Amino acid sequence: MTKTPVTRTPAREGAAKRRAGIQSVGIGLRVLDALASHDEPQTLGAIAAASGLSASQAHRYLASLVGAGMARQETDSARYDLGPGALRLGLGALARVDAFNAANTAITGFVRETGRTVQMASLGPTGPIVVRWVMGFPPVTTSLMVGSTLPLLRSATGHVFLAFKPENVTRQMVERETAAARGLTDVDVEAIRRRVREDGYATVSGSIIPGLRAAALPIFDFQQEVVLTATVLATDAFDPAGDPAIRAALADVCDGVTLAIGGRRPKA
Repeated sequence: MTKTPVTRTPAREGAAKRRAGIQSVGIGLRVLDALASHDEPQTLGAIAAASGLSASQAHRYLASLVGAGMARQETDSARYDLGPGALRLGLGALARVDAFNAANTAITGFVRETGRTVQMASLGPTGPIVVRWVMGFPPVTTSLMVGSTLPLLRSATGHVFLAFKPENVTRQMVERETAAARGLTDVDVEAIRRRVREDGYATVSGSIIPGLRAAALPIFDFQQEVVLTATVLATDAFDPAGDPAIRAALADVCDGVTLAIGGRRPKA
C-alpha cells in the first residue's frame, strides 16, 4: 500500500516553527534559572548540568542570553552570571510582590486547616509589632491584639527577629529592655541567636502570659532578612504533644511564602 506523502503547507511549516520557538524559550528560561539558583558565577559545565543540556547546547543559549543582556560572562574566569536585563526583570517582579498579602493568604489557609491561632508580626522601631491575628478554634484569648508591641527578649517572635535581623538593628532594643526590666541583665543574647539560627524557629512557654505556648517562624525577603514572623499560639486546651508537628507544618507554610515573594533563607 502506497502512503500518501504529507504536504508541508505554509501553515504547517509556520506551526512547526512556532513550536520550536516556544521550546527554545523554555530551554532559555531553564538556563536563566540555573544562573539564578546560584549565589556566584558558574562554569559552562555547571550550567549545562543544571539545565539538562550538553555543553555545546548550553553555550549557544548562553551566547544568545549574553547578547540580549540577560546574562554576562566574566572576562577573567569565563564564568557566567545573570546580566543587567535579568536583574531588571527580577527587581520589577519584586516591586509587585506584597509580602503581607502573600503571608496572610497562606497563614489564613493554615489556620483554617489546623484550627490553631497564628499571629503575624513585623519589626517596628521599639520592637516586634503584631500586624495580623488569625484566630483558630478553640480561640486563644489574650490581652495582646493587632498593634501590640512584643518584647524582643521574652517572646518567641522577638527571638526570631533578634536572631535574623542585623545586630545593629536590634542593639538599642536589647539595651532598652535590659535597662527597663530587672532580671533581664543576665540574658545571654548570643545564646538566643545561636539557638534560633540553628533550629530555624523560636519557642517560649509562659514567659509573657502564663499558660501560653508560642512557636515563631521567620519569613525572609530577597536580601535574606526576616521581614515577617508567623507565631502559632496554644493554651492548655491543646495537647503539647502535637506542638512539633504543628510547628513543622507552619515552617513549611513560611518557607513557601519566602519562596513566593522571591526571598531566600540565609545560610546557617
